[in-house]
Amino acid sequence: MPSGETILTNAAMEPEIKDLQNFLNRMGAKVEGAGTNVIKITGVKKLKDVSYNVMPDRIEAGTFLCAAAVTSGKIQLNNVVPEHIGPIINKLEECGCKFDICKNNLFINVPKKLKSIDIKTMPYPGFPTDMQSVFTSMLCTAKGTSVIVENIFESRYRYTNELKRMGAKINIEGRIAIVKGVRKLSGATVEATDLRGGAAVVIAGLAAKGKTRINNIEYILRGYENLDKKLNKLGAKISVL
Repeated sequence: MPSGETILTNAAMEPEIKDLQNFLNRMGAKVEGAGTNVIKITGVKKLKDVSYNVMPDRIEAGTFLCAAAVTSGKIQLNNVVPEHIGPIINKLEECGCKFDICKNNLFINVPKKLKSIDIKTMPYPGFPTDMQSVFTSMLCTAKGTSVIVENIFESRYRYTNELKRMGAKINIEGRIAIVKGVRKLSGATVEATDLRGGAAVVIAGLAAKGKTRINNIEYILRGYENLDKKLNKLGAKISVL
């Protein structure tokens, strides 16, 4: 390890950064400031072996909540950190969902028909860009018109062409997606354009009438462990070929 002090400015503030800091410090590192935009690292001579439990995946948690919402289901998530997914919970509440939260357990109760909402992605603690595609997919069958503004990454709407194959009504204007809710989506053969875009077509497939075939699922498998098995336990019918 190099000696001296390193200062990182304009650092990301996501909880994963703080979790990484905690892990490194357990190994003997000297890192402080994670969770703010300035991180200070003081070099040490050696790190030690440790056993460490990684924090729950907040994007996976949000994806399962959207899966329940799009199918008018009811699920309980265990081992979540509710404060990490506050913006996700808030937007689902705007859609009409209700939550019961007890420590690290969260139960979602979904209305028969979701309401349309507006979303703007922002750096943490704002609404996460990694949930943008999943929410857009969910809102394809919501009542009314939703407006999504992507403020973090450009060209992150490629997956919407796949949703259109399933009957979604989405217009893209630069960083803005205008989603007009339809009564029902229809199964189709679609592509996973990237990790979160792949999750979006899975969500759409859960709500669609008929069968949906998703190609390029290696994108999905890279970020979701045993997604098919977990959703099948909740009543989905998914087969990985």
